[in-house]
Amino acid sequence: MRRRSGFDTCNFYQTMPPRFFCCNDIFIGQTLELDLATGHHASRVLRLKPGNAVIVFNGKGGEFHARIENIRKTSTTVIVGQFEAVERESPLTIEIAQAVCVNEKMDWIIQKSIELGATSIQPLFTTRSIVRLSEERAIKRLRHWQKIIISACEQCCRNRIPIISPPLTLTDWLSCRKADQPSHLNFMLSVNGDQRLKNLPEPSSNTSMTLTVGPEGGWTPEEEDILHQHGFIALKVGQRIMRTETAALATLAAIQTYWGDF
Repeated sequence: MRRRSGFDTCNFYQTMPPRFFCCNDIFIGQTLELDLATGHHASRVLRLKPGNAVIVFNGKGGEFHARIENIRKTSTTVIVGQFEAVERESPLTIEIAQAVCVNEKMDWIIQKSIELGATSIQPLFTTRSIVRLSEERAIKRLRHWQKIIISACEQCCRNRIPIISPPLTLTDWLSCRKADQPSHLNFMLSVNGDQRLKNLPEPSSNTSMTLTVGPEGGWTPEEEDILHQHGFIALKVGQRIMRTETAALATLAAIQTYWGDF
């Protein structure tokens, strides 16, 4: 017979009020107007009504309990109530440096990385990258990715918005990185890796790390060499070759299991 714990996680998340990000300052007692897209989602998708409870947050930490005041065709307003200084960030600071892949795969990687606790994301152009973006298209994709991050934070209850940087080539990114602190770990996923997470010593509590993931076709030998020269440890994840959209997420989940908050 299956035992039930005293805390039902599924029911907890089912009963949590909808969460909405607001980029402006928020204060108790404020009548806050949601932006047009958020208001449309609240009224037309979630079918919220005046009086319904919601949560609003601005990415600076903590969240505000609020209630829908009015829903009109062109505006939705909420009355802001109690502030709760709750944080749901991982104790680890993890940057994902991901080679840009086709649209759906990249969207998936970004969304799930945020759910798994990534702190920042750096899209990379590599030798074998299939996707090539003009400057104009890169700006549009960056805005699109930022929306995905906000939506993921709304869904997974994070109150701080991770940063995603403009795409760079691997060499440009490496050349403009600041000198790593002694407590920073650099990992490169590679089928030629000679290290496993389980064999590495547990890092200190203030450790930050960068996880670098190649494109659909993998790293070139030259790229692996330059990453080695910049202090990246070549990690191998199991005996199987993973797709690029699987590799980062599987490794991120493993890192959270070994050293994070899983």
